[in-house]
Amino acid sequence: MIINPTFAKELAISLLEINAVILRPHTPFRWTSGWNSPIYCDNRLTLRFPELRAKIADEFTAFIRETYPDTDVIAGTSTAGIPHAAWIADRMNKPMAYVRSKPKQHGTTNQIEGGIQKGEKAVIIEDLVSTGESAISVAKALQFIGVEVLGIVSIFNYGFTQAASRFEEKELKVNALTNYDTLLEAGVKFGFVAQKDLELLTAWRQDPETWPKGL
Repeated sequence: MIINPTFAKELAISLLEINAVILRPHTPFRWTSGWNSPIYCDNRLTLRFPELRAKIADEFTAFIRETYPDTDVIAGTSTAGIPHAAWIADRMNKPMAYVRSKPKQHGTTNQIEGGIQKGEKAVIIEDLVSTGESAISVAKALQFIGVEVLGIVSIFNYGFTQAASRFEEKELKVNALTNYDTLLEAGVKFGFVAQKDLELLTAWRQDPETWPKGL
């Protein structure tokens, strides 16, 4: 679910303008999963733009304060969610932690770093949600130590039905600042992608494993 539809459109344009998102329907990117993708998203580029990253942190903070007022800890996903989680935690004057996809192989072998304890309530900060596996693994690690996960919020969400089903199965609430549908609308409106390619871009999200047919 989109947090703020007005800001979602503004953010989609900003991500396209700074090349944090690139739409390339005819020369697709290859994901590590093996999928062909007409879109590449690197929200780490938002870190370079102080005004934009501040707006992102402000939107996250306002949403968490209103929706999850009893939040104890802000938990960032490693690595891209960490800086955003830190800015949000600072604005809210809350402890901050971050969670690796798996325990480190040296030292104390921690998977969770920072101040978080059993019985506390956490909101997870993600930079983007695709298949949902990363966010779910983080939620699982927190729940394992007795932390209540109130929700997951991300900068961008591809909106895959497979991911939505996984989150529903795990009873995890997921919200985003912007998403694929909003991005396509902004991309066509402001000339980042041609109107004639909209059908091809929409088809990818419906069946990403085999898109485009015959490639």
